[in-house]
Amino acid sequence: MKLALGTVQFGLNYGIANTAGRMPLPEAAAIVRTAEAHGITTLDTAVGYGDSEARLGEIGVSTWDVVTKLPACPAGCADIGAWVVSTARSSLDRLGCPQLHGLMLHRPGQLLEPGGEDLFAALQQVKADGLARKIGISVYEPAELDVMTARFDIDIVQLPFNVLDDRFARTGWLARLAARGIEVHTRSAFLQGLLLMSPEHRPATFARWHQRWRLYDDWVRSAGVTRLEACLRTALAPAEITRVVVGVDSVAHLTDILRAAEGSVLPPPASLASDDRDLINPANWPSLE
Repeated sequence: MKLALGTVQFGLNYGIANTAGRMPLPEAAAIVRTAEAHGITTLDTAVGYGDSEARLGEIGVSTWDVVTKLPACPAGCADIGAWVVSTARSSLDRLGCPQLHGLMLHRPGQLLEPGGEDLFAALQQVKADGLARKIGISVYEPAELDVMTARFDIDIVQLPFNVLDDRFARTGWLARLAARGIEVHTRSAFLQGLLLMSPEHRPATFARWHQRWRLYDDWVRSAGVTRLEACLRTALAPAEITRVVVGVDSVAHLTDILRAAEGSVLPPPASLASDDRDLINPANWPSLE
């Protein structure tokens, strides 16, 4: 199963399309059990996702492949190695897991700052000690990989990929990562739910891209699929992608995703892809207000 279950909604009020707030624990537990019953084996979380790790531990995920992410190393940290190992062990304790499938840096730019070599050595120690099977980074830009993969031996990368953002495919990075045996996990298949919104429900702040939205809506219509099917099948299509992380807000939503994943879709038109960070990077959205 190529799908992985994202859990940021388990611990935070997250997503532009989220109107229900932080997910109740019983609903989160039902989602995990439904995912498990349908062959999903990977969970994606992070120390920075509120109490997501602790809630997963309450649900019981000891048999899952769990990927979590370290927060930024505190400024002035006297012993980076001890901090990394302690933080990884704390994640395992909260999750109730014997081992992480992957431990990633949420802010890999720290590897290029003073103490970066010590930080990576600590990640390697976590792997050597058996606390995590794989170590890696979460990135936003292809240029980050130019530097990181040249200097650091990583096992797993998480990156954005969706119908508007195919930069890692266009630059050849998906193929290069796969050729090196690096596990590729993608996020933002639905761009926080923005890509699933009908034209009348898209926030007015995104109106400046009206021509691209028209192209997107025309493609979905001509393909004879729903927006969910179009986005999900496009994200699942590249053979180089190991896991597609999807966030869900209910069991019904997960069921829809599982159903939508079956089948194929005509590739989106090349002109649909964008390099505009204000559109494809949700971190820039607050500045659009």
